Amino acid sequence: MNAENYDLTVLREGCRGWNLTLTERQEEQLLMYYEKLVETNKVMNLTAITEFEDVVVKHFLDSLSLAAYLPMENISSMIDVGTGAGFPGIPLKILCPEMSLCLLDSLMKRIRFLEETAESLSLKKVTCVHGRAEEAARNKNCREAFDLCVSRAVSNLATLAEYCLPFVKPGGYFVSYKSGDVQEEVEKAEKAISILGGRLEKTEFFCLPGSDIDRSLLFIKKVKKTPAAYPRKAGTPQKVPIM
Repeated sequence: MNAENYDLTVLREGCRGWNLTLTERQEEQLLMYYEKLVETNKVMNLTAITEFEDVVVKHFLDSLSLAAYLPMENISSMIDVGTGAGFPGIPLKILCPEMSLCLLDSLMKRIRFLEETAESLSLKKVTCVHGRAEEAARNKNCREAFDLCVSRAVSNLATLAEYCLPFVKPGGYFVSYKSGDVQEEVEKAEKAISILGGRLEKTEFFCLPGSDIDRSLLFIKKVKKTPAAYPRKAGTPQKVPIM
C-alpha cells in the first residue's frame, strides 16, 4: 500500500471539524481497510460504494461521526449489530484501539472478511460473531454485556431497538445511524424503546463533511434491564415490530 496514492484532505478536514485526530498509523489502517474492501468486493458483494472519496465520506466519516457526539474514552466495549462490511465498527475501533469490539453479522462470508480484515490491520480485542441478533442477544456472554451498541442497518427503529437494546448494559447506549427525516420513525418506536428498557436521550443532525448528505444519530440510553421475553424469536421483530 502506498499512502501517497491517496488524497486524505477530505478525511483530515472532516475529522478536524469534529475535533478528532487520526495518527499516521490510523490513517494507514483506514487505507489498508479501503484496499481490502474494494479488492474483496470484486468477488463478494460488500458495498456499492467503491470510489475512494465516496468511501471516505459515506463509510469512514459517517462511521466516525459518533465520536463527535459521544465521549468514546468512556466506552470500553462495543457491539456493531448487522455490521456488514464492518461499518461503523471498524473505523471506530481504529479510532479507539483500546476499546473491545464485537462485530455481529448473519452472513458467514462477511464474518470471514471481517476476521481477515481485523488481522491484517493488527486490530486487537476484536471478536467476529456469526448469527442473528435475536439469537446472539440470548447468549449470556452477550446479553447486557456492552457499554455501547451501534447499528447502521436499514430496519425501522422499533425493530432495531429489539435487536440492539438487549446487548446494552443498563447505563449504556444504543446509537442508531439514520438518514432523512426520522421524526415519524422515532414516534412509532417510542413504545418499543420503553418496553425494551431504553429512553431516547437526544438526536444529533449533521451533514457529512465534503457532501450535502444529511445524517442523524439517535442516542438511546439503557435505563433499565430488558425483559427476559425480548428479543422475540428470529424474524418476529422485523415482521411484527412492537408498536
